Amino acid sequence: MLKEDQSTALEVLKKYFGYSTFRPGQDIMVQTILSGRDALGIMPTGAGKSICYQVPALLLSGITVVISPLISLMKDQVKSLNEAGIHAAYINSSLTERQISIALQLAAQGRYKIVYVAPERLESREFIWFSEQVQISMVTVDEAHCISQWGQDFRPSYLKIVQFIRRLAVRPIVSAFTATATEEVKNDILCVLGLQNPRVLVTGFDRQNLYFGVETSKQKEDYVVRYVKEHASDSGIIYCATRKNVDMLCERLRAAGIEATRYHAGLGDVERRENQDDFIYDRRPVIVATNAFGMGIDKSNVRYVIHYNMPQSMENYYQEAGRAGRDGEPSECILLYSAQDVMINRYLLEHKEFDSGMQQEDIEAIRQRDTMRLRTMTNYCATTDCLRGYILRYFGDTVGKPCGNCSTCRMEYEELDRTEEARQVILCVMEARERYGINVIAGTLAESRRGKIQEYGCMKYSSYGALKQLGEVEIKQIISWLVGNGYLSQTEDRYGLLRLGARARLVLSGEEKVVIRIPKKQTETTAERGKRTSVSVDLNSRGYELFEVLRTLRMEIARNENVPPYIVFNDRTLVNMCSMVPLTREEMLEVSGVGENKFAKYGQRFLDAIRTFTDGKKEKLYFGDGTQPQLVKAGKRAEKKPFAIQKEQAAQFPYADKYRAPEIAEALYALVNPDQFKKVSGAEIFRWIQAEGLAGEQYEDGRHTKFLTDAGREKGILLETRISRKGTEYLDLYYNKQAQRMIVEHFMVMEEE
Repeated sequence: MLKEDQSTALEVLKKYFGYSTFRPGQDIMVQTILSGRDALGIMPTGAGKSICYQVPALLLSGITVVISPLISLMKDQVKSLNEAGIHAAYINSSLTERQISIALQLAAQGRYKIVYVAPERLESREFIWFSEQVQISMVTVDEAHCISQWGQDFRPSYLKIVQFIRRLAVRPIVSAFTATATEEVKNDILCVLGLQNPRVLVTGFDRQNLYFGVETSKQKEDYVVRYVKEHASDSGIIYCATRKNVDMLCERLRAAGIEATRYHAGLGDVERRENQDDFIYDRRPVIVATNAFGMGIDKSNVRYVIHYNMPQSMENYYQEAGRAGRDGEPSECILLYSAQDVMINRYLLEHKEFDSGMQQEDIEAIRQRDTMRLRTMTNYCATTDCLRGYILRYFGDTVGKPCGNCSTCRMEYEELDRTEEARQVILCVMEARERYGINVIAGTLAESRRGKIQEYGCMKYSSYGALKQLGEVEIKQIISWLVGNGYLSQTEDRYGLLRLGARARLVLSGEEKVVIRIPKKQTETTAERGKRTSVSVDLNSRGYELFEVLRTLRMEIARNENVPPYIVFNDRTLVNMCSMVPLTREEMLEVSGVGENKFAKYGQRFLDAIRTFTDGKKEKLYFGDGTQPQLVKAGKRAEKKPFAIQKEQAAQFPYADKYRAPEIAEALYALVNPDQFKKVSGAEIFRWIQAEGLAGEQYEDGRHTKFLTDAGREKGILLETRISRKGTEYLDLYYNKQAQRMIVEHFMVMEEE
């Protein structure tokens, strides 16, 4: 069947595609096909799946038929092939019957080596005639997950592929490719397609150049506008769940002066094509779209993908997010999450249309699987574990240490003892006799009086209002964590009823504590968050001097009290002090964030510092009344430099017997001008320590624990027991003066000789 020797594959690759070597996995797939063996390749977006079948197609003696689900995908592939000097054609509904007839006649005459076809066309009279006239050396199934009813994009028309292959006089090589497939979907592809002695290649799902982030901003539109302006020179995709959101967000971006375009099925064919081309050709760097956009679009310089709404499944998310950084350059994937996203997706799934020929039993099975996928996606948005690790585990890939390149890895956490809260949740589920889902249980515990709570009689439970001090959002976070760690479970139907898990009794009996990692910025209650106000005062240079004085004092107090500095006063409170310049107790109590208790503990020391700095006189330490300098235009703020210190600043570092990483970070940042340098964090210091092989973090028994290596001990790092405010013991790293000096030198700018 081979037209040329297998060794010529590299020559074809170089001649037509311009590459001297194959990417990892491509050479295995090419040689497998050229040896006459069936193949299944599960390779992430950007791995170059098309090369795996296009190179063999040019070396096989007959024609390769590529079955593809989307018109845009076919057009893009065929255009790229033709540009490369390879004759190819596509057969789909975008052509007239006469155009299809001409294309098939030319293919039968040997003009085309590769013919793309929609699965619906396989049973047409013209295509059956064509398949009887030519030698089909290979049938390639692109987006192969569409053949599995357990896949996220099941298409009944893909089942026609099996009948088509069986009708051929000589069975061709069958190859299949997809970017996202769980173990179950992979096995379904192999079974349904009937692959014979196939070579199965899973190259791994990790895309190390991608940063993954989940943001819970309530002002999503403002976030998107700000982000796009800050990345004005970059190309990006913004995905929305509905056409309405696409139109709204696109208009908002345009109103902000951003060259944005849009894409969804409600637009006409001409407008969709023009908008798509504007984005692909960089005439408009930003496109706002539904998930109808992107499959088969090989735009390599997409620097960011933002999901305005949470997708319905991890498969959809990873496929769409994976369109960023196809060229291997650093790129960002940001998911903006809100509870409303879950409601929108539930509505869309409930109104999902199915093929009229599908059995009701199959429809119910798919609905159940869709519900589980949505639940997995929701848990992804709430996890405090490494996001990359969460994704890789879902697809059955190997997971190593936390990646250090996602929002959860870059965030600082504290561990809180939530044993009593978990006990109340479990008791509430028991009182409800496992009949309700997360919304009812959380509402009951939060003392909600909404209709369903009253109708179900939940107000009579002894657990009613037991956690009202937390609020429903935080209660739901605790419940989600309990589900994810085996204390509770959920039914697999769309109701997601909460059931007691295998570990629930351990909490009730007191045999096991529940310790949950909470982002430091989220440790305050919902009520406290609602009282916060933003500070919009711009401090002048003397104001920043006072701010540094107060921050140094805060660091000293925090170290002595063994608490995080923000527990003393947060930055907003310090800025407020600088703008108001309080000189008396009464004035200090007017500062945002200073209450009676805080003043009793810390207020007098801050008053003394302010009086000393100002010689006891009121000063204007912020811009105003003609003293404000020319401001940089919105979205054009000067980029802060990576954190670094000079030798003279390093000499001022306040060494102590031992510090924790966050304390070292605070002390370091106090040495520089915050307007010029990015903030350094304890998490950044710990990541460097990990990279140096001095310490690490592992996940054991449902919690993260730090460990120390021999090399770390030699450098002066200590592993000691700490006790949280809730009384939970855990291990943490401390750094003696030797280790502190090592860290300071790491951030110190080396002088040129």
